[in-house]
Amino acid sequence: MHVLILGGTTEARRLAELLAAGHPAGLRVTNSLAGRVSAPRTPPGEIRVGGFGGAEGLAVWLREHAVDLLVDATHPFADTITRNAAHAAAAARVPLLALRRPVWRRVEGDVWHDAGSLAEAAALLLALAARRVLLTTGRMGLAAFAPLTDPWFLVRSVEAPDGPCPPRMEVLLARGPFTLDGERELLGRHRIDVLVTKDSGGAATAPKLTAAREAGLPVIVVRRPPVPEGVPVVAAPEEAARWVGEAHARHPGDR
Repeated sequence: MHVLILGGTTEARRLAELLAAGHPAGLRVTNSLAGRVSAPRTPPGEIRVGGFGGAEGLAVWLREHAVDLLVDATHPFADTITRNAAHAAAAARVPLLALRRPVWRRVEGDVWHDAGSLAEAAALLLALAARRVLLTTGRMGLAAFAPLTDPWFLVRSVEAPDGPCPPRMEVLLARGPFTLDGERELLGRHRIDVLVTKDSGGAATAPKLTAAREAGLPVIVVRRPPVPEGVPVVAAPEEAARWVGEAHARHPGDR
């Protein structure tokens, strides 16, 4: 039985580790990485890097490589590959599961402003008269903030940004998990007055939200795109591993 994991996330790597640790007989796992990070943390199992050529290309790959199960464990904001996975799985008649870490929940004391897109987030920065901004939306999509000439941006990302960027900007290359003490120090040292983040969820980057709450700073939270209708969703790698295990037990080739 062949499982394809669309990965690149902590959850995808954990799922691959769980499947490898279980050592179910006859289970083959392929991890697909987009290739956007120069030094990814590779999970156990077979590795392929790069795109598929859209939904049609992915459907062809599923058929040619006899994939029995597809797990979309990509980043919650990887909307294109998620939609392609749904179309390809339907076309190739391969069961699909989405693995998504839970969204962040606001608590008492949070000063959050919801945004439906990076463009909306940029508009909110103007409305808030932001002066010094910690921007943690990743290296892609900075073009939405490029027209803002007044605020100063501290852009934190794993890889150096490319494309249009804000004119007043400093880049901080860093990979989570981050600590609460570290986030407190970062906000204070750079005199940040607004935080902008995507609702990526998970614990690795959540301390910035606590630090912002303690400092009374407004946080602009960009909502994640929805998973395509009809695709089942689980929140934990352990749940996804159970789904694979149950399908594996029913697989005709394993009887």
